[in-house]
Amino acid sequence: MKQEHAGALLNLSDPMTFSHRVLLAELALKHRLPMMSGVTEYTEAGGLASYWPNTSDTFRNAAVYVHRILNGARPSDLPIEQPRKFELVINVKTAKSIGVTIPVAVLARADKLIE
Repeated sequence: MKQEHAGALLNLSDPMTFSHRVLLAELALKHRLPMMSGVTEYTEAGGLASYWPNTSDTFRNAAVYVHRILNGARPSDLPIEQPRKFELVINVKTAKSIGVTIPVAVLARADKLIE
């Protein structure tokens, strides 16, 4: 990415990158690349920000589906639902380290700030 002069890193979570999230965050910091990802763990590891469906809410909705099926509903009759709640997590410490200014309006909308 450095050779190609990347301006940022968008990391989509998968098992391979998840297991190396700390290393990815360290490399992004070292090369001053803002790293945006899906799940919060990348931001907690040092990435700049993450935006992803709330996992607890998603699992609760899945439990409702299981309950309906166990009570006789046919899976093909159940509607497809999209996640209802998303979480925005911003690592303020990382933003300062790489010289990125996060607008106050965005910080105010964040569900969690890591300082």
